[in-house]
Amino acid sequence: MYIGSFVNITSRAWALPILSSLHAGVPGRQATLLAATGASRTAFAQSMDHLIKIDLLERNPGYGHPLRPEFRLTQLGMEAAAIADKVQRVSADDDQDLLRRSWTLPVLTSLQKPSHFNDIKRNLKTITDRALSQSLKAMEVRHWVHRSVDEAARPPRSIYRAVNTGGVISRITGAEISFVQSQADFR
Repeated sequence: MYIGSFVNITSRAWALPILSSLHAGVPGRQATLLAATGASRTAFAQSMDHLIKIDLLERNPGYGHPLRPEFRLTQLGMEAAAIADKVQRVSADDDQDLLRRSWTLPVLTSLQKPSHFNDIKRNLKTITDRALSQSLKAMEVRHWVHRSVDEAARPPRSIYRAVNTGGVISRITGAEISFVQSQADFR
């Protein structure tokens, strides 16, 4: 999966928990998914609409009631759901609020090796300096990212490294996400 697609998926707070729940076998009906994710109805509906719009979910034809449709993963959705499930399995319940922030997972994905601020920004073309800074600070507070200063460089520069749960997530997503766009990603 291309990093741009991954950024798009994680732009909605409840997209990953929904995908993970579907991958784990939770029935694709609103009530069961709401109960499994713990999302509010409004946020849940926005995330579902987003996942349908980007072709990760579709209505299951012939199943469900018109007012209570059933949804299923598309082929592309199955790939995204597998990644989401791996990430959800390694993170604690206390970490879910950090995972739901839109830039946490893309930033961790770019930290497969120790990186400078500008290297991370270069990998995530659409992130702003402020969003990157806030994301790194939030993960540093949770001990998912370690910041050190390269004193030998002039001027001194910060180096960021994914550690603990952040390091595990970085390895999971790093194996699945590409920073080079392939022909298949142009669909």
